[in-house]
Amino acid sequence: MAGRLETGIDVLDRKLDGGLPPGCVVAYTAKPASQSELLLYELTAARGTLYLTTERTDDVVRHAIESSMTRVGSPTVRHINEGDPLEEANRLISALPDGANLIIDTMDVLEVSEHDDYLEFLNGLKIHMLETGSIAVLHCLKRPNPPSNRPTTEHAADAVFDLQTDLGGTEIENHLTIPKFRGGGAPVESIKLQLSEQVEIDTSRDIA
Repeated sequence: MAGRLETGIDVLDRKLDGGLPPGCVVAYTAKPASQSELLLYELTAARGTLYLTTERTDDVVRHAIESSMTRVGSPTVRHINEGDPLEEANRLISALPDGANLIIDTMDVLEVSEHDDYLEFLNGLKIHMLETGSIAVLHCLKRPNPPSNRPTTEHAADAVFDLQTDLGGTEIENHLTIPKFRGGGAPVESIKLQLSEQVEIDTSRDIA
């Protein structure tokens, strides 16, 4: 579809009619023990990316991206300190250039903020994505006790990408579903992915 920005992940772009609309904010939910970061790393190959890390240091994330066996870019990686994470995130996001990617990995540190402050942050983020024609991907971990603002994140997001990781027999199976997509044209079926050294569509047949 004309006007959409490619994610750089072929299977996703095909399923999303060419990619994501400029200004789109995605909540990407996944288990902590999954290889969900591989999808984030591949996103950096599509265009300039600001990668904000809240739990791992910037050096650790940079090393992980550089060591990845998949196609990646050269993102700007910045660590958000716990002192006032919303203020620091806003400061860094304000310098995002037009038509860029923003990745926040993970959102959990930000989601424990006061509700009104957090809601203001999300609304400001959406406005900035629209003004710059950029894409934001918010990595949200599925913890036993998720942060209190997790429903707010999922409600404010334009799209929700949900990665299900299960042990099927002797193999690990990853299924990406998109239960919410305000841009229209969301796939109605899950996408079976291989998350080993890179993100690939799993073309193997399911065996009952």
